[in-house]
Amino acid sequence: MARRRPARGVGRFAVLAVGLAYLALFLLVPLIAVFVEALARGIGAYAQAIADPDVLSAIRLTLLVAAIAVPLNLVFGVAAAWAVTKFQFPGKSMLITLIDLPFSVSPVVSGLVFVLLFGAQGWFGSWLQAHDVEIIFAVPGIVLATVFVTFPFVARELIPLMAEQGRADEEAAISLGASGWQTFRHVTLPNIRWGLLYGVLLCNARAMGEFGAVSVVSGHIRGKTNTMPLHVEILYNEYNFVAAFAVASLLALLALVTLALKSLLEWRYGIRERAGH
Repeated sequence: MARRRPARGVGRFAVLAVGLAYLALFLLVPLIAVFVEALARGIGAYAQAIADPDVLSAIRLTLLVAAIAVPLNLVFGVAAAWAVTKFQFPGKSMLITLIDLPFSVSPVVSGLVFVLLFGAQGWFGSWLQAHDVEIIFAVPGIVLATVFVTFPFVARELIPLMAEQGRADEEAAISLGASGWQTFRHVTLPNIRWGLLYGVLLCNARAMGEFGAVSVVSGHIRGKTNTMPLHVEILYNEYNFVAAFAVASLLALLALVTLALKSLLEWRYGIRERAGH
């Protein structure tokens, strides 16, 4: 047995080295390259690229879309998880399938579906034009596409958590005279708060970084319907590499902040779980 331990130690070290090398090659190096290219001409050129009106418009639109899509998906995710885990009803399996639908459908296809429905030649296009309502190539279409591709994240984070917790706490609260809202506010919500925050973070990250579905419905109108990922593509295609990487660095910073918050939540949740045991 004593002779086998060094071999096992070498094997663990080799696996760890391969994993770290893979992460460095495919994650760390590209991330560093983004910031190196963004600052290639100095802080002044970087600041000038960020201060461009079209870039500022893309940043505002990205934050606006995320500010609309994330709360909507938070409400839907909590309601869907509550229904799936706390009740039995006809069509429950269908609801679970619909929640998973955006994971199995390409974002580009989902964008094309919205064009088919709300575009000028779409099913509702003539009615929308008659009432002067713009959805495709406008902010509402971008919001709809973003909501569609991001709505599974909160629900999928909560469903396993709420299913594991069961219904005993809620049933006890109701038996003591609590209303449905009081039960949710004082019993269910405290039990799921970390999972809920985790799902919101993932939803927000996807909302700000979504490209495929938004690209189809936005129309790429500079200063109006370009989100940050779309504007990065336009700047890169125009060979404006410093500006493209500058905007990309902002997205990378948002991703790093999301990752840090995710790690913090996992750490806090782990401490809470150990304290509970």
